[in-house]
Amino acid sequence: MTFDTIDADRPLKGVVVGAGFIGGQWAPELLAHPGTRLVGWVDVEPGRARAAAAKLGLERLPAGTSLTAVLDGEEPDFIVNCTVPEAHHDVTVTALERGVSVLSEKPMSVTLGEARDMVAAADRSRRLFTVNQNRRYMPDLVAFRRTVAELGPLGMLASEFFMPYKGAEFLGVLEHPLLQDMAIHLFDAARAVSGTDPVAVYCESFRPPWTWYPGACSAMAIFEMTGGVRYSFTGSWSAPGAPTSWTGGWRASGARGTALWDGGSPPTVSAAAGESLKAHRSEPDPYPERPGRFTGLAEGLAEFVDGLRTGSVPQGECHDNIRSLAMVTACLESVRTGTRVVI
Repeated sequence: MTFDTIDADRPLKGVVVGAGFIGGQWAPELLAHPGTRLVGWVDVEPGRARAAAAKLGLERLPAGTSLTAVLDGEEPDFIVNCTVPEAHHDVTVTALERGVSVLSEKPMSVTLGEARDMVAAADRSRRLFTVNQNRRYMPDLVAFRRTVAELGPLGMLASEFFMPYKGAEFLGVLEHPLLQDMAIHLFDAARAVSGTDPVAVYCESFRPPWTWYPGACSAMAIFEMTGGVRYSFTGSWSAPGAPTSWTGGWRASGARGTALWDGGSPPTVSAAAGESLKAHRSEPDPYPERPGRFTGLAEGLAEFVDGLRTGSVPQGECHDNIRSLAMVTACLESVRTGTRVVI
């Protein structure tokens, strides 16, 4: 977890890689942060990065299809990897091997083997490699995490995610669309909320008869976590009513009581007999002057920049975030084998 810091008395130079929806959200963050400067944009589709830059009034911004050309020409301090998950490994390793730090969208990679290779590349280059799990910065989730910390020894944590979603074409080609795309958000949140890490899991992924997905869009998993905590996950992309929030619905039970969070409002708490508990309040939006922003990007960028300057370790640093990815890959292995998988 050792990486080199940057002492240069200037804004840190960043390149956005990927000009799709999320790349278009990250570029304004680099423009808004007083300590960063956007110096390039890359996308594999010819003209796409240049068109995205022009929409922001950046007609002169270096843009193109070659990552190595922009890295060599602009010599950035970091990239923001906004490519599709299948490209995360190659883009990240290319940057790290050139001495460029990486702030990446989730998931770290498609396979655990690729992720291990990426972490090793970060170690060799002594560069910071972080995966931005944007939901960790949601004010209500932070309040829920702080409330759960008041429950004493934790016994059980449960989350549910039910959504009748038809909006993303790429989900239709995945064998297990819920586990392969959405689940990591809840798995990573479970780690953040409980302060525990995965030990083993048993998981089933299946396809209800009414679904519009060709793949197994529903899943149930039981994780053993460190300290003996059990975390259960239940969800579906084909919920026929009563959807949860996009952050899911949560319940945590500890020695002193139970905390509830519906994913869309502040958490509540119910104390055990003889105990007194109070739910933590959600902090106000730190960027009220920027309505409609994609939650968690500015906060993740701020932590990343602070890490590059001071050596402090951001949330999502690769040695930690790989554990969230391991929860996904272990679920898929459990589905394949029909057995409990040690992580």
